[in-house]
Amino acid sequence: MSTRAQVRFATRETGQSFNEHPDAIHAQFYKHHDGYPEGLGVDIAESMIHGSSLRSSWEIEELQTQHGDLEYIYYVWQAYDKETFVSIFKTNTLFITKDEECIFVGTPEQLMEKYSQTKND
Repeated sequence: MSTRAQVRFATRETGQSFNEHPDAIHAQFYKHHDGYPEGLGVDIAESMIHGSSLRSSWEIEELQTQHGDLEYIYYVWQAYDKETFVSIFKTNTLFITKDEECIFVGTPEQLMEKYSQTKND
């Protein structure tokens, strides 16, 4: 069974909560397999921390593309001269709403600390 996920890139802006979906994103990718935090989440964090290449199988998508079968949505929050944060939402519905459960907010290092141990078990 596939664990589908989208990775979205958003700008850190004053007043925007990292545990809420932003109104605007700047890029969006789709991952059909291994989208769970111990897989995709750790890959994203490792790439940011160590500059390592991401695993293949990411598809670039149009910003308006929506899926009815996503299990996770990731946001990479960036702004010039500010620390990067990552949010992970667990989807619970057939369509993306603003009510998904935010299961993680933090830096790439914090993401690695939380999820990398279970990846290797």
